Amino acid sequence: MENPRIIAIDDEQVVLDSIVRVLGAEGMTVETTVSAREGLAMAIGRAYDLVLCDIRMPEIGGMRVLRDVKRARPTLPVVIITGFGTVSSAVQAMKLGAADYVEKPFTPDGLLAVVRAALTAGRPPEPQGIVHAEEMLRVLTRAGTDSAFVEELFSTGADALEGYTLTGPEKLAILTGDLRWIEEHVGPLVPVQRRWLEQRLSAEIW
Repeated sequence: MENPRIIAIDDEQVVLDSIVRVLGAEGMTVETTVSAREGLAMAIGRAYDLVLCDIRMPEIGGMRVLRDVKRARPTLPVVIITGFGTVSSAVQAMKLGAADYVEKPFTPDGLLAVVRAALTAGRPPEPQGIVHAEEMLRVLTRAGTDSAFVEELFSTGADALEGYTLTGPEKLAILTGDLRWIEEHVGPLVPVQRRWLEQRLSAEIW
C-alpha cells in the first residue's frame, strides 16, 4: 500500500512523537491526538488505512474505541498499543477484532512490522449487528445471577465467553457494557439482564 494514512491515539505525547518519527520515515502519513474521544471521531469520520490506539486512556478505553471503529468501519484495521501491565487486555482485543498489538516501549522495527502486517492482512470483517440475540440474553441473564461468572468476565474478558455462540462484536458489546446498543437491537432488557452491563459501565475504563 502506497503512502498509507494512519491515526494514532495515545494520551502520552512522547509515544505519539515516536510513532510519527518511525512511520513518517517510511512514507506513511500519521495524524495524532492525545484525546481518545477526538481520536474516535477522527477514525470514524476521516479516511484512514489503520488506527493505532492505546488500550488505557483517561476518557474512554481502547476497547471502546475498537468497538465503535469496527462498528462504523468494519474493514479498518485497529492495532492496540499496550504497556507491560495491559498485554493480556491487548490479547483479548485481538480476539475481539483488533488486527494486532504493539507493546511499549516498542522498537522501530517492531512497530513497523506490526503496522505493515496489519495494513496487508485483509482480514474479513464480522457482521456488526446482533446475530445471536437469544445467546446474548442467556449470557446477560447468567451475568446478572452468577457472581463467579461476573468475576470471570472482569478477569478474563473474551475467554469467559468462549463457550457461547457469539460473534466478536457481540462479545465486545457485552464486555464494554454497551447497554443502549444491545437494547436497540433486542428490545428492553429486564433488570437482571441489565445488571452486568450497568456494572461494566460503572467500572474502571479498560
